Amino acid sequence: MTAYDENGENGQNDETGESDDGGTGTGTGTGTGTGTGTGTGTGARIPLPRASVEDGGRALPEAAPVALEHQVLTSLLGAWALAACSAPEAAAVEEHLGECDSCADEALRLREAVTLLQRPESLDLDPALRTRVLEGCLERRPPRIPVPEWAASYDAETARLDALLQDFGDAEWHAPVRLRWFEDDGAASRRTTVAGVIAHLLTVDGTVAVGLGLDDPLGDITAPSGGPAARTEAYWRASHYPPTRAVRAPWREQSHSIVRTVAFTGDAGGMPVSYGDFELPLRDAMLDRAFECWVHAEDIAEAVDYPYAPPSARHLNGMIDLAARMLPGVLAARRRAGLATPGGGPHLVAAGGPGRSLRLEIEGSGGGEWLIPLDSPGAVGSADHEVAHVALDGVEFCRLAAGHVPPAEAAAGQAGDREAIRDVLFAAAGLSRM
Repeated sequence: MTAYDENGENGQNDETGESDDGGTGTGTGTGTGTGTGTGTGTGARIPLPRASVEDGGRALPEAAPVALEHQVLTSLLGAWALAACSAPEAAAVEEHLGECDSCADEALRLREAVTLLQRPESLDLDPALRTRVLEGCLERRPPRIPVPEWAASYDAETARLDALLQDFGDAEWHAPVRLRWFEDDGAASRRTTVAGVIAHLLTVDGTVAVGLGLDDPLGDITAPSGGPAARTEAYWRASHYPPTRAVRAPWREQSHSIVRTVAFTGDAGGMPVSYGDFELPLRDAMLDRAFECWVHAEDIAEAVDYPYAPPSARHLNGMIDLAARMLPGVLAARRRAGLATPGGGPHLVAAGGPGRSLRLEIEGSGGGEWLIPLDSPGAVGSADHEVAHVALDGVEFCRLAAGHVPPAEAAAGQAGDREAIRDVLFAAAGLSRM
């Protein structure tokens, strides 16, 4: 038998039985070739195996280009724009686009339309990424001195705002921003820039820094009072030039110093922090500063047309709880100022006793229920004395408390005493300030 050649050449031709060396073979079955050219066989003929092109190292044959008519190529433009064509079809369409102006214009229009169908993706990192990374690290190695739970929201919100600011150019730092709040039952506002907002946060966070024994960002600047608005105006007036991106570094360093210091205090957060005309315990002041940081970060993001997500549900719940606990005091102040609805008059109750109450139901992220005493800050909310019920989305309630939503326009589900509901909604807006 002639040896089999891996290059596909064997000693015998399958069809004619002719040998490569000129001999012939005969037989009715599987033949055998000999040097003299004759052979016999009795079994069925089995063809010898053939080597593939890949095994033989030979070049693969090139695929013939797809030849399509103009009408067919035009019908494929939609699929091409959606990246749904096969590779040969896409190559044929793209070659055709270089030769046909009308199809090239139509392809460009379809590609632009496809971009409108795609959901825009935020370039921001996932807000929960930082929390997940920290939790993973802390599971491996707990911190020697952890950040108190009541300061975690301030730590998170300042970090989120700093991440938003890090890629800003000069144009973004000078983008106009309008600070909004609610004052004397009416909307109030102040025009500034992104840098001006960070300067505002720097000076008002300074109240917490001073309470912790840190340096006051005002330095030698004298403010007429210790209130947030007075401190901010004094800082703005003392600046030789409008605030620039240089304000980011002292604000960031101060926020880091505040977080480090509260972690070392070992205090439960009861130390008072003065806001000029009122005081808050340190734990509530940190929640208040986290809330303001988020609200003004949204102001900045809106000014530069950038998406910004609300805080995590846990932190949002803490901010809502602080606002709900402050509402009875604001209601009492509005009554003293003659701003509350007279109605039938408040029912005086002893401190710590149950009184008329409004059920505040917050839906969605960070939600819950709070019973707001209506007649006295010292009274206790009571379900047995409930006279009204208000339901609001969590983020909507926070924007109401920030003065960004007028009370009359708050999308609230309401039931019960209308005057009590109006008083509570206006008191919530009255929590806001510059």
